[in-house]
Amino acid sequence: MSVVRVRQHVNPLSKKFQTPVDPPEWEKIYSQSNQPLHLDIGCARGRFLLKMAEVEKDWNFLGLEIRETLVIEANRLVKELNLSNLHYLFCNVNNSLQPILSTLQPGILQRVSIQFPDPWFKTRHAKRRVVQPELVTELANYLAVSGVVFLQSDQEFIAMEMCDRFHENSAFAKVGTEKWLAENPLTIPTEREIATQNKGEPVYRAIFIKT
Repeated sequence: MSVVRVRQHVNPLSKKFQTPVDPPEWEKIYSQSNQPLHLDIGCARGRFLLKMAEVEKDWNFLGLEIRETLVIEANRLVKELNLSNLHYLFCNVNNSLQPILSTLQPGILQRVSIQFPDPWFKTRHAKRRVVQPELVTELANYLAVSGVVFLQSDQEFIAMEMCDRFHENSAFAKVGTEKWLAENPLTIPTEREIATQNKGEPVYRAIFIKT
């Protein structure tokens, strides 16, 4: 399998990423468009969703990624494996999430994952981080009641910031009393998660539920 090389960091505030994407025609990308949807924000190469789609055939999966080369390659694999419950979309989630979600049937979006987002370490770059209050509001508007948001990062300050954003929105409540989840509740780990744990480093995880 060839490895697609792309830039590791992409600035979502740059001019070329300011045009919102057109939402997909759901009936054309999924064989059963009425199945519950799992949205993975910042899916990178998409290997996590690829395995999830193979394991959970009764779910549809949508990966959003700002690096177009990765999306093209990921969708090529979907076609090669003949998966009818998985699709990847090239977009800037900070301006395209609402147009995408607004075309879904009510109640379809039932699970969201945001895993190892780019931390943008410098304070002056904080606006480039994916989890902004506007994104949380959009998820609150379209996620089904009792739907879940799974967050994880290898940077504790980013995990804390993501949790703070969801705490600030009254539509969400954190699951559990512990600060961080000890285990990944999903059946499939991401490549970054595996690499982090292999180095003996911690992963900071939390789940929020739409109330």
